Amino acid sequence: MGKVITLLKLLPKIHQILLSILVLVTLTVVFLPSDDAQASKSANRSLTGTINIGNGPDASNNEANGDAHAYPVPLAFRTPQAPSASEIAKQTSKSNDVNLSDTALSSPTVLGTTDEVETLEPVPSEHSKQFIVQKGDTLAALFKRAGLSARDVYEITQLPKAKKNLLKIMPGEEIVIVKNDAGELTKVLYHLDPISTLSISKAPNGYSEEVLTKQVESRTKFASATISSNFWNAGVGAGLTPNQIMQLATIFGWDIDFALDLRQGDNFAILFEEEYADGEFLRNGNILAAEFNNQGDNYTAVRYTDGSYYSAEGRSMRKAFLRSPVDFKYVSSSFNPRRLHPVTGQVKAHRGVDYVAAVGTPIKAAGKGRVIKSGYNQYNGNYVFIKHNETYTTKYLHLKKRKVKQGQTVKQGQIIGTLGSTGRVTGAHLHYEFIVNGVHRNPRTVKLPQSLPIEKQHKSKFLALSKQLMAKLEQNKQLRLAAQ
Repeated sequence: MGKVITLLKLLPKIHQILLSILVLVTLTVVFLPSDDAQASKSANRSLTGTINIGNGPDASNNEANGDAHAYPVPLAFRTPQAPSASEIAKQTSKSNDVNLSDTALSSPTVLGTTDEVETLEPVPSEHSKQFIVQKGDTLAALFKRAGLSARDVYEITQLPKAKKNLLKIMPGEEIVIVKNDAGELTKVLYHLDPISTLSISKAPNGYSEEVLTKQVESRTKFASATISSNFWNAGVGAGLTPNQIMQLATIFGWDIDFALDLRQGDNFAILFEEEYADGEFLRNGNILAAEFNNQGDNYTAVRYTDGSYYSAEGRSMRKAFLRSPVDFKYVSSSFNPRRLHPVTGQVKAHRGVDYVAAVGTPIKAAGKGRVIKSGYNQYNGNYVFIKHNETYTTKYLHLKKRKVKQGQTVKQGQIIGTLGSTGRVTGAHLHYEFIVNGVHRNPRTVKLPQSLPIEKQHKSKFLALSKQLMAKLEQNKQLRLAAQ
């Protein structure tokens, strides 16, 4: 140490001052505590679970002032430190092994502090099952099969609509039973028709019912055909239903005899409605417009808002008389003033037309009128005579049964009897006579009275509708022709 001092004295004055400053700085760095040491000390103090505020082994000044108390602060109230990267990785790895749905239903969600915990309850779900009514089923039997009680049956059948419909269930019908997770009945669904469903719901205060109705959408469809063998086959080939084929024959039945007047090459085209609910086909609707070409004669029909059909020009399709009063298979004997009688073999005028059909086929009044005779004799069998006005009279012979009495007023198309073989005949048929001013005329060729036009107040509106529908019909015909 003495040598160091001797060497220091030999140095110049300025060097001695600089060296002294360097030594002082070095000593300061060596003996003062580092930042790491301070942090370590703070960490050790935090692990004790309390922080001494204004007290401790070094707080002698505070003791002197009488403030020698320790105030413990719980760790839960301290601001948490952000987790380290390694801790985040561990938590992520652990969460990947947990089923999400199980966590959502069973693990509580912590909100705020550890004292605020809320459990998320699972939402109850419903389960539906469809039951088909079996032969001999009652509502009680079906409910029993569905696992429901007799009390459920009783309470539901106290509802007016349920009582009216569910007590009359038929085999093949469907009933949907809806239950909750606990197996308790919540709803019953019963289809009343393709668009209406009876819905019965259970609430805490009992059962309630309502009828749910689907919205029906109407679409227009086109169909056409040319007759090659017969009208029926042509209609089926065009995709028409039996009901549509008969409806078309009825519309033009005053102008065309569908049993005798049709020829190969005759054709027809129609526009009709199709009804849909929720995009599903329900049923065919009305024929909106139609055109029929028979032996070169063109007939048109347009449906108006009153439900009646008129020609495109506005004349009613319904004539004063039906061309034929029965749906027949064929004509066995036509109108012939010099016919040879099949029973007597003598020449005797056949002053009517004989229509052959199955026994029991309905016979319709050709027009509106009053029954002037309804009786039986050995020649005519059961017969009915109808006087329509001062000009026209019609006669119906050989009926199996008569369904009208003398003096009764009848409407056009009303059933007056059924076809049979009573009286002097060789087989079952209807003998039909048409008399004009006391003279027998051929029912198949006689010119029938002109039909009445649509009422004046509706004519302009009808003609606008007719023009629109007939233009659409023609457009579809041209498109079909181009496609072929």
